[in-house]
Amino acid sequence: MAGVKVCGVDDVTPAQAMRVVVDGVAIAVVKDSSGDIHAIGDTCTHGDISLSEGFVEDDTLECWAHGSKFELTTGKPLTLPAYEPVPVFRVTVVDGDVYVDTTASSADVAQ
Repeated sequence: MAGVKVCGVDDVTPAQAMRVVVDGVAIAVVKDSSGDIHAIGDTCTHGDISLSEGFVEDDTLECWAHGSKFELTTGKPLTLPAYEPVPVFRVTVVDGDVYVDTTASSADVAQ
């Protein structure tokens, strides 16, 4: 199994993001409205703002500072002012633990 254990499933509160750091990479771990867990880059591409301090709505994470919304499955910005995507990382859940693989690219995860 690839990935680093970052937390337990129960540690991730629905509709809130949690910041973790894996191999020096800041990541926002999010449980969406369907209960699925996602891991995306924690830094907004519009500014040096932590996305984990933002707002989760359905399958998006909104930057609290400027309002850009990022799709959790692809990292693509859905609203301006951000126009560059954030990275998306592969998440695996095993025995109630959440593992994040920082080596998987956004394109690999989207498939």
